[in-house]
Amino acid sequence: MSTHTEFTQTEVPEPGANDVYATSAADESASEGAHVFNAAGGDWNDLVDEATSLNEERIVVNMGPQHPSTHGVLRLILEIDGETVTEARAGIGYLHTGIEKNMEYRSWVQGVTFCTRMDYLTPMFQEAAYCLAIEKLLGITDQIPQRANDIRVLMMEMTRISSHLICLGTGGMEMGATTVMTVAFRERERLLRVIEMVTGLRMNNAYIRPGGVAVDLPPGSIDALREMVPEVRRGLGELEALLNENPILKGRTVDVGVLNLAGCMALGITGPVLRSTGLPHDLRKLDPYCGYETYDFDVITRTSQDAYGRLRIRIDEMYQSLRIIEQATDRLQESDGPVMVEDKKIAWPAQLALGSDGLGNSLDHIREIMGSSMESLIHHFKLVTEGFRVPPGQAYVAVESPKGELGCHLVSDGGTRPYRAHFRDPSFNNLQAVAAMCEGSQIADVIVAVASIDPVMGGVDR
Repeated sequence: MSTHTEFTQTEVPEPGANDVYATSAADESASEGAHVFNAAGGDWNDLVDEATSLNEERIVVNMGPQHPSTHGVLRLILEIDGETVTEARAGIGYLHTGIEKNMEYRSWVQGVTFCTRMDYLTPMFQEAAYCLAIEKLLGITDQIPQRANDIRVLMMEMTRISSHLICLGTGGMEMGATTVMTVAFRERERLLRVIEMVTGLRMNNAYIRPGGVAVDLPPGSIDALREMVPEVRRGLGELEALLNENPILKGRTVDVGVLNLAGCMALGITGPVLRSTGLPHDLRKLDPYCGYETYDFDVITRTSQDAYGRLRIRIDEMYQSLRIIEQATDRLQESDGPVMVEDKKIAWPAQLALGSDGLGNSLDHIREIMGSSMESLIHHFKLVTEGFRVPPGQAYVAVESPKGELGCHLVSDGGTRPYRAHFRDPSFNNLQAVAAMCEGSQIADVIVAVASIDPVMGGVDR
């Protein structure tokens, strides 16, 4: 059984200049049992040089960025004593894309195509947070059509299941359970087929736009949803049979990667990691958006505080997402209406359509603006090339992504593009828990602990 770090409010002395962590004498005593750490920065190269100069029997190894379990873009620097990890740090930046800076040089609408690529497993959530922040700045939050909000909820919940399936599938593969991965990927394909049917793309959809969504549901999508939900529910049952009471899996995950509520609060951890401590923190309930307050679903919590509890939370959350998808499908089947705000100074002028080449302009719309309406052509040209203006100000909007709180902070100077765009990506914050979860455990437990955090480096290194 691996040991773990307890976070408490005990006062600790200030660390020295070269200390990575400082621990009070009282906390080092065996009777206390808990270790209290103060982070003090420091550079890992300096730490390695110091260890080398002291001729101590300490080994510093790199797990990643090329290691399969770190997905090729996360570097874990581990100091080990035999098989025991004595210190662990996460080295990030290997997938840095400069997305937030690039968004300052594109129009507000073009920004959607950037942020959708951050956490590439949860594109709809970045799009939703970004567009909700723009709508807040524009003051049109209450003008978004109901049908557009229902479609946004539908797409986000399908994406939530897709993301959780990747987490369980890759986590299972990293522990040697390849059947878990094949089942998870098979069920994800069912979801991606419907997402592609609606948006024209499997990933990086750029489907949620300021003011609504790009296009309405195409013919046949309601039937596809009705067919997909029971199939995915059946597949989740297969996953549960493989995982829930599997003695090998429980041996690898129970009491591994433990982080208690105080630790989550100290590090700003959200999502399944936080809910595994028993706190029902879910922004869909606490600060609803897109009409989530009108849907019937439960916030799943457990109290084990370990990797096993997080796995069970993700499985149960997928069942809740299926409940929401069914409710949204019922609403969309019974309703009709626009999927974009009425204000023509904001609404994307192109009448988009799904074709064989994905999402493109409707041929009827092109014929109209090129042949019969000069005014439509001018409006189209101005709004697409220059974009709409957003009043000066700033706004922060947060949504509940599969990994935790995903926030978007936008600053406008009154122009046609963001003055500043910054995202609070949950993977970035949650990765801080690596040291607390892994120090004192075995090397093999590091892989399980990191998998239970479910970090996606596209969001970390944005």
